[in-house]
Amino acid sequence: MVMTDPIADMLTRIRNAARNKFATVSIPSSRVKVGIAEVLKREGFINEYTILEDGPKVFLNVALKYGPEGEDVIRYIQRYSKPGCRRYRGVDDIPEVLNGLGIAILSTNKGVMSDKQAKKENVGGEVLCTVY
Repeated sequence: MVMTDPIADMLTRIRNAARNKFATVSIPSSRVKVGIAEVLKREGFINEYTILEDGPKVFLNVALKYGPEGEDVIRYIQRYSKPGCRRYRGVDDIPEVLNGLGIAILSTNKGVMSDKQAKKENVGGEVLCTVY
């Protein structure tokens, strides 16, 4: 089966696992997905991630994070730019998510980073997704 949007598949797996209170979720790995997981970890939306190699297949195992009473830390995770309609933004046009309480994850020429880090480094790029 050919997957046309692997990043949307990753976000959907995380969204579904969080909704069903799973502790971890396994996702087929790629460099961009590892970058997204690194940003989510750095910004406090997930606990950790590990890369598991099973022969030729490589998986990204993401440990989800919940609040002290079991509430979801990731309440909303949505694809912003899509393969059919790429959305590139300059550093001044990066969307602000929930008045700064959420993050936008960008793919830049310096790697995958959050909107705050992109503004700090003064780079724009493709806005992959928004999270809060």
